[in-house]
Amino acid sequence: MGALQYLTLTRPDLSFVVNKVCQFLHAPTTTHWSAVKRILRYVQGTLGIGLKIRRSPSMMVSVFFDADWAECVDDRRSTDGFAVFLGNNLISWTARKQATVSRSSTEAEYKALANATAEVMWVQKLLSELRISHPPAARLWCDNLGAKYLSANPIFHARTKHIETDFHFVRERVAQKLLDIRFINTGDQIADGFTKAVSAVKMKNFRFNLNLSSG
Repeated sequence: MGALQYLTLTRPDLSFVVNKVCQFLHAPTTTHWSAVKRILRYVQGTLGIGLKIRRSPSMMVSVFFDADWAECVDDRRSTDGFAVFLGNNLISWTARKQATVSRSSTEAEYKALANATAEVMWVQKLLSELRISHPPAARLWCDNLGAKYLSANPIFHARTKHIETDFHFVRERVAQKLLDIRFINTGDQIADGFTKAVSAVKMKNFRFNLNLSSG
């Protein structure tokens, strides 16, 4: 599993399954071993796939993020993930279980939004240190209307005091016009593959949207 974790540095399509199996390293069973062997068979069948980097006319930082509410049946914690693009190129991604249990899908999505915002700030800081010019406002694509409204409308704050830190962290960036949060349909959400298992057809689309190809 340690080797597979290193592989996710260049194969984002493996992020969810590797993260999932790593959660059971303390007490693995034959079921988990079967899952690992299936991952290895998938890797063997897709050895020619790699992350393609192309020249991009845009230097905007954009993020697709998602969360699968209460996905884990053992502790009901949600899984979130994001894909950060610089122009048309994928440069950062993650899939991980959230540290606390969320009481609603909006809360889970908002925690994912806060995590994605922190990554955006790091990427923009890195670009600035490298003296690479880029638009000051990053664009985040969200498929949860509740989380989108919460980022800009303080009326919802009274209902979500248990995520107050994330609320202020994101809303401050929105107020400074450093975040442009836009709605996207769930079917078009690229980060969906970082939060749940998907069918073979959706996996092909997931790889295509992440710029993973064999040529």
